[in-house]
Amino acid sequence: MGEPLELREAQAREVVDRLAEEYPDSTISLHFSNRLELLIAVILSAQCTDERVNAETEHLFEKYDSAEDYAEVSQEELAEDLNSINFYNNKTSYIREACQIIVEEHDGEVPDTMEELTELPGVGRKTANVVLQHGHDVVEGIVVDTHVQRLSQRLGLTEESRPPAIEEDLMPVVPEDRWVQFTHLLIDHGRAVCSAQSVDCEACVLADICPSEQGDSEVDLASGEPW
Repeated sequence: MGEPLELREAQAREVVDRLAEEYPDSTISLHFSNRLELLIAVILSAQCTDERVNAETEHLFEKYDSAEDYAEVSQEELAEDLNSINFYNNKTSYIREACQIIVEEHDGEVPDTMEELTELPGVGRKTANVVLQHGHDVVEGIVVDTHVQRLSQRLGLTEESRPPAIEEDLMPVVPEDRWVQFTHLLIDHGRAVCSAQSVDCEACVLADICPSEQGDSEVDLASGEPW
């Protein structure tokens, strides 16, 4: 077991510094070319891999150009376009209804405030944070996805369990100018080394400061046995 730094602020800085060296090109992995595409991609990414979303949006963004296009298409047609995405029926409804609101209340443009974004169907604080950060260059918080939730707990940065509480707990601890980077670094590390199913502590640059560090290089977290 590693030994975390005494102060959470120091632990957070060390985590970001080390992971930034490990993943120097860390950034958002969803593909998009404008704010609307970003919003739709993030809605689709809930409980679905970014790779699957990118494969789907490659043809989706060729077919649909504007919020009006999504607002006017039938539920059946858009659902057919999205049928390889998890929970595609629900996400189809979210996208159509969100785009209807964008057309009717925002002149067809994706809004640029947390309040307006979270009023859209299918858009919670996590999605709104992503759209603000990467679509509007506005940073109001930390995006807490499943990787950030898992790793921030394992690394001793928070004891909270719900994403909104985790975000609130992390914001005073992670340097504000690194909030965006923090999310992408933890996502990259979660995918490469510290997944939900297994950990590879011998390959981990954070092992010596991680209170969850395991002695075996690869451990199946479901059974607790090496695999």
